[in-house]
Amino acid sequence: MNLQLMEWKSEGEFISFGTRQYQLFVKQMGTTKATADKTLLLLHGFPESSFSYHKIVEGMLKIFDRIIMFDMIGYGFSDKPSDDYSYSLLEQADSVLEVWKYFGIKGGHLLAHDMGNSVATEIIARHNENALPQWFSEGLKSLTLTNGSVVLKLASLRFMQKMLLTRLGFLFGKFVNYPVFRQQVLSAHGNGTLSEEAILTLWEGNKLKNGHKQSHLTIKYYHDRKRYETIRWLPAIADADLPIHICWGNDDQVARVEMAYYLKEHVCKNAVLTIMDRVGHFGQLGEPERWIDAVGTFYKNVPNA
Repeated sequence: MNLQLMEWKSEGEFISFGTRQYQLFVKQMGTTKATADKTLLLLHGFPESSFSYHKIVEGMLKIFDRIIMFDMIGYGFSDKPSDDYSYSLLEQADSVLEVWKYFGIKGGHLLAHDMGNSVATEIIARHNENALPQWFSEGLKSLTLTNGSVVLKLASLRFMQKMLLTRLGFLFGKFVNYPVFRQQVLSAHGNGTLSEEAILTLWEGNKLKNGHKQSHLTIKYYHDRKRYETIRWLPAIADADLPIHICWGNDDQVARVEMAYYLKEHVCKNAVLTIMDRVGHFGQLGEPERWIDAVGTFYKNVPNA
């Protein structure tokens, strides 16, 4: 295993989730005494893990006192079941709350990337409905969405994504190897910088517990997007009573920058829109300094952040 991944794992721990007691890899950095205003809650994307944030956590700890991350079921070091788990975004949202409860989180600033955006919008929907648990008493302080296909009609899916979503996706997944994975990651990322080491580490994290052979399952979240996007999730962020930041790399070839402009113009008109020039889909990995600067500027203008 990659030494960086081994070190990342050594600094985290595992907790159980659900009736099947699936093992979730969870991680916190900073002080456990941080207030909700000084707590950052991170959600990763597909086909990633919490490790996707490893280049930006130190920078974000200059703004926040505590950062909470974890690997969702099917990703990174967490369990990757082939049956008895729906891989629904609703169930992933349940796992988010389980992690926050474990760490005693009462509230915080929520930041998400890629698939994590979809999970975040479900959390926002529950926030709007006053359906979050009572122990989350201080609530959400803000929401930041970074590159992710939250408006499916504007998404430009890669070939591998399209194939995995077909009925024969389970067969296609068996033939995915590093060269194929690498090409698809670079195709999605765009013209921004993404090192060979970063791509290889994404692949190694994806392969843990044969996760690369479960991609036809983890990508099923797209079906939830089709089902809930217009009736639940976009209305949720439109109605949210908290600061919202749309922070987008404009070289993204999947969740293209037009998506960010659409969100600002048609969904979250009061949101802060930040466009990161020459930053690709995996901006936190490829251009971490510019990513920190863009994201951090928003928090400097949010009261008490």
